Amino acid sequence: MIFCPTPVAAAFAIDLERHADRRGFFARTLCAREFASAGLDANFVQGSVSHNDRRGTLRGLHFQWPPSRENKLVSCGRGSVFDVIVDLRPDSPSYLGHFGVVLSDENRRALYIPCGCAHGFLTLADHVEVNYLMTDFYRPEAADGVRWNDPQFAITWPEPVVEIIERDAHYPDFDEPSHRARFTAAARGAGGGR
Repeated sequence: MIFCPTPVAAAFAIDLERHADRRGFFARTLCAREFASAGLDANFVQGSVSHNDRRGTLRGLHFQWPPSRENKLVSCGRGSVFDVIVDLRPDSPSYLGHFGVVLSDENRRALYIPCGCAHGFLTLADHVEVNYLMTDFYRPEAADGVRWNDPQFAITWPEPVVEIIERDAHYPDFDEPSHRARFTAAARGAGGGR
């Protein structure tokens, strides 16, 4: 596995180290020792798949409030997506920075998303499947989001959005003082949840 640092602190694009021959290739997609060597938690406790019928479907930008410790490993098993993370951790050196990368069934790249980052993707094909592994159990009371086209983040999406649900379309813009205060308080055990 090849761990490629991104501009978002503790987030990595992960490429396969392929061992190819005339049959095709073989590659490791998960190794607790290699993740630990990179300083990453690989204690995944849940997995999910997101199937998306239409090109131009946007999901996100979602995150979990502390005390959730949900790190994610995201990959695309079918088709391709433009996958984006936004750093919402007030104490991070990349606070409010973002990173976008194409994940596809061809490049087989994965993205490791640390807790405290918002995540979303835009499908670049029809019938796309995105796979998730998470290091914490989903907590509906901690689930929240910020608007996918918030000018504060200035994300350049590569294609128009043609499908988005009401919830994702109407998340509020990021409010730096209130989000910072809530993340800081929740991280100290004084909050969390909605």
